[in-house]
Amino acid sequence: MRTLFTWFVLHLLLFTACEPHHHKEVYHPFANRSWHRFDILRFEIPVEKSKIPLDILFYAKYNRQFPYQVLNFNMIMRLPSGEERIREYQLTMKNKSNLAVGICSDDECEASLFLKKGLSVDKEGFLEIEVENLIPRIETPGLLGVGIRIQDFQE
Repeated sequence: MRTLFTWFVLHLLLFTACEPHHHKEVYHPFANRSWHRFDILRFEIPVEKSKIPLDILFYAKYNRQFPYQVLNFNMIMRLPSGEERIREYQLTMKNKSNLAVGICSDDECEASLFLKKGLSVDKEGFLEIEVENLIPRIETPGLLGVGIRIQDFQE
């Protein structure tokens, strides 16, 4: 019985080690804790061809003085295959009671949302993501930074 269990554990480790796990993160901090309206952010993330689909997340780190309930932004995603996807998003930062949502510690919070769930990458290259602030003010104060997180698809 003990050798059967050992055999099972070794094979489980062998099979899970065959396919790489993906987790990458690129973060853009804002030096003055504010995102200028016309500062379009560009993220270029190397990706490999994989059988495992990927989840692409956008996240924002902010302080409790962030003045809005949502962060409106536009995203353009270019895959290594040349495919392009464009969409506007609303990242919820505060609830209706004006309390910060997401994960908070002390004065810093982080909120996130999926840009794409279960993305299949069939060509090695760079995943290019452009993010444009759509809040109609010259400066959006209270933002520490924003980033892109890539991880294995989770149902």
